[in-house]
Amino acid sequence: MRADVPGINPTALDEWFIANIPGVQPPLDFSLIAGGRSNITYRVTDTTGQGFVLRRPPLGHVLATAHDMGREHRIISALAPSAVPVPPALGHCDDASVNDAPFYVMAFVDGHVINTADDADAAMPDHEARRRTGEQIADILADLHRVDVDAIGLGDLARREGFLDRQLKRWRSQWESSKTRDLADMDAAFDLLIEHKPPQRYTGIVHGDYRIGNMLARSEGGINAVLDWELCTLGDVLADVGYLLNYWPEPGDDMTGFVDPQPTVSGGFLARDEVVERYATSGGFDVTDVSYYRAFSYWRSAAIVEGVTRRYIEGVMADDAVDPQVYDRRVVHLAAQSLALISSLRSPA
Repeated sequence: MRADVPGINPTALDEWFIANIPGVQPPLDFSLIAGGRSNITYRVTDTTGQGFVLRRPPLGHVLATAHDMGREHRIISALAPSAVPVPPALGHCDDASVNDAPFYVMAFVDGHVINTADDADAAMPDHEARRRTGEQIADILADLHRVDVDAIGLGDLARREGFLDRQLKRWRSQWESSKTRDLADMDAAFDLLIEHKPPQRYTGIVHGDYRIGNMLARSEGGINAVLDWELCTLGDVLADVGYLLNYWPEPGDDMTGFVDPQPTVSGGFLARDEVVERYATSGGFDVTDVSYYRAFSYWRSAAIVEGVTRRYIEGVMADDAVDPQVYDRRVVHLAAQSLALISSLRSPA
């Protein structure tokens, strides 16, 4: 008898796999890889040892637009012929009667998920491998941003122009509706982000959460696949660069803005300036305004974390072990980082 795995209907999924995935040999074994408030990911193994990955929305009531399985499946399917490494998409099911919610299936791709400095030390101790990994991360991002969205069938994925205007409006509204107190740095940073907003020079695919922790890395260096495309959209691609750099702290940097020390603080990876130079050279992008996009990313992250802070304070996160003040300090730090960066743009070069 198979173990009960939350979010999985094994009998119905056996039948679906037989009908939709060639060569599969049930009964299937399911195990949780990652779950939470984002989409849930399961490892699936058949009797011959073949590996698959199944993604479905969080358990309980969710907004369909926030957890669109068909959209994720469409994105990785479209990117398959490109230079961007993604897991092979194998099938999508929008019939909720099969597994209580839509889901999609990918081939299993081997690799290490490196979320923290400890993960980096365990999975990739060699510094030359870390350097090669950093180079490939920059190259892949440049490849993604050069993809012709119309040629791969993603031209209608989202509105392309006015990206920063929409983002600033959305997260300003989110901040005002969820803030637990007034924070002068958030208001001051917002005003300067509006004042110094650069024109949208490059339009393409924006991953939305492009960082080492959302990739499958090799111990010897390099990336096997980029994961977690649920926030992917079209717009100003330099937003991804700013976000990546903020998740690329260097040894000795303050980690107040993170839950855990990020992989790059353990040393051996490219410096931030080297990431920017590699990306710009690989893709032919002008990154003069990169500090603006870093400031925007810090400010956006502060608005997001404030929403989490409020939910912890209100006791709706089902986790009494978490101290809301930890998240509060993160918000204060992120807002200060944003203001410091955007303020520096007012100084002569």
